Amino acid sequence: MERRAGELMMTKADHLTLLADIGGTNTRVALAQGTDMLPETIKRYANAGRDALEDILSDYMTAQNVQDLAGACVAAAGPVRDDVATMTNLSWVIKAENIARVTKAEQVFVLNDLQAQGHALGYLAPDAVREIVPGQPARADAARLVVGVGTGFNAAPVHEGPGGRVVPPSEAGHITLPCQSDEDFELKRYLEAKHEFASVEHVVSGRGIERVYAYMQGQDEATVSGADILAAISRGDVTARAAGEMFVQAMGRVVGDLALTHLPFGGIYLVGGAARGVVPWLEEFGFSAAMHDKGRFSDFLQAFPVFVIEDDYAALHGCAAFCQSRIDAQEL
Repeated sequence: MERRAGELMMTKADHLTLLADIGGTNTRVALAQGTDMLPETIKRYANAGRDALEDILSDYMTAQNVQDLAGACVAAAGPVRDDVATMTNLSWVIKAENIARVTKAEQVFVLNDLQAQGHALGYLAPDAVREIVPGQPARADAARLVVGVGTGFNAAPVHEGPGGRVVPPSEAGHITLPCQSDEDFELKRYLEAKHEFASVEHVVSGRGIERVYAYMQGQDEATVSGADILAAISRGDVTARAAGEMFVQAMGRVVGDLALTHLPFGGIYLVGGAARGVVPWLEEFGFSAAMHDKGRFSDFLQAFPVFVIEDDYAALHGCAAFCQSRIDAQEL
């Protein structure tokens, strides 16, 4: 049964943890008790007009009337090093020490957003995870791979070990865009003329499908939103469908490359709004065919099932799980 916000004080504040999922546009904040994220505490804040994450966290804690937390864990859409995150699409630098000062949390952790998604596996409702490409059965401790296709692109492997779960960070969206066909290379040259370098994220992301559509239209700048492109695909628009097919096949190639790099026999998990948006057309547009098209390793890739995560708050669940695991480790 859900608790009202006013009832949170029945739980000692120092038994609660604070969670935050920081995107380029919005920040979601919630509280957790142990590994259980408390849905009634979720708040969404627009980042526009805010100088720093600390402004949002201060407002949130005042609204929830909590302080002296057991821990805090934030997931940032950008590279993280030594407890400092630099946002990729937002001029914020997030430091653990600043979060500790605002929240009075006893322990503070800063993760990349895909790390948080990896830590969410096993903590999501069964109906929040849907298989879209079948694979073969695997051991419970088999490696898994989380692939985020939203505003940007990233991926993170998930490993289970004797000391607990390990989810190494990466910046996979900024590797070189893989090309096979003449049209792929033409798109690459189009992107290089604008950005000097053509990365995976330039195509396989929410902004990426907008760039692909602009390329198909012969335009220099993307002026049609991803949502409008998906709507046009639904209507049968020829150009939109061609852009969608190119986007989906590029995503399939990249996922296949990452699968061979990490061998996720436990499954590949797609997250993010852009990935969910094209799920209805994945098979029609050739996702699995592109993913499996790896020469003599094509049959080998059939082992890896692909799932889509349909929980917008998965990263918050992952923050809760990670934070509690570190608190428990400190108490041993």
